[in-house]
Amino acid sequence: MVKMSMVYEGQLHCSITHGPSGNVISTDAPKDNMGRGEAFSPTDLLASALGSCMLTVMGIAATRHNIDLKGTTAEVVKEMVQTPIRRIGTISVVIRMAPGIPQEKRSMLEAAAHSCPVHKSLHPDVQTPIQFIYE
Repeated sequence: MVKMSMVYEGQLHCSITHGPSGNVISTDAPKDNMGRGEAFSPTDLLASALGSCMLTVMGIAATRHNIDLKGTTAEVVKEMVQTPIRRIGTISVVIRMAPGIPQEKRSMLEAAAHSCPVHKSLHPDVQTPIQFIYE
């Protein structure tokens, strides 16, 4: 169990404190939803969580198989839909793999990415196209 605490600071801004570490992040509503877009929106955090979760789970698998993933990157693009309600419609992920990943290990790493807890927690209506690019 991990506890996080939030405080609404007014003007659509929140502060979030991560209990175990004490790290603090801020959120703001996006410009297209009455905010100023001065920080991650809550839906930005969710989309970012998908990319970082995929990298982390791949890193765990890579460590178990003595593969160096250092330098692997993920780029996430979040698209909102308005109907029937405002929600995330698509989170596209492009993962650029570090050079030198052996061909025979790639499917294992991709399966690890697809099994990340954030990906498994998303509603099936949220589209999640994922692309892996190898150097």
